[in-house]
Amino acid sequence: MRRLLLTLLVLGFTLFAENGFADDKIGYVSLEKILRESPPAIDIGRKLQKEFAPRGEELDAMQKQINDRVAALEKDALTMSETDRRNKEQDLSNSNLELQRKKRELSEDFELRKGQELATLQERINKAVSAIAQADGYDLVMYENVAYASKVIDITDKVMKSLGN
Repeated sequence: MRRLLLTLLVLGFTLFAENGFADDKIGYVSLEKILRESPPAIDIGRKLQKEFAPRGEELDAMQKQINDRVAALEKDALTMSETDRRNKEQDLSNSNLELQRKKRELSEDFELRKGQELATLQERINKAVSAIAQADGYDLVMYENVAYASKVIDITDKVMKSLGN
């Protein structure tokens, strides 16, 4: 009985799949590829790099300054008074904490701006996908989470071309 029910269930799904989706046109878009290779995504990367480079350089200079002060302290520690050594160590510790705080702020600001830029790009991608789907008569277009998509249904390059214009 159980085997008969399973066979009927499989047969029913097969018939539904053959009749239900036979005329549907399905497309697939690799969002990962678009975010990695499309001109707008590359422009976003350059824009963010340009925007955040000065702060990164400032942090690099601050790190170098701290490293130089550590080296000087290690060199002069034996000839310093205990109070001077402790004061310099405390000052270095405070400077290091300030550097770490600024690095966190930079990272948070960068991720926020990146999210804003990618949200705008995602809107453009969605509009491009919708336009292509309507123009080419697609019934369903899927983004990621697909185990396999043949080149026949992959419209990623069309979307990237549309975004480039």
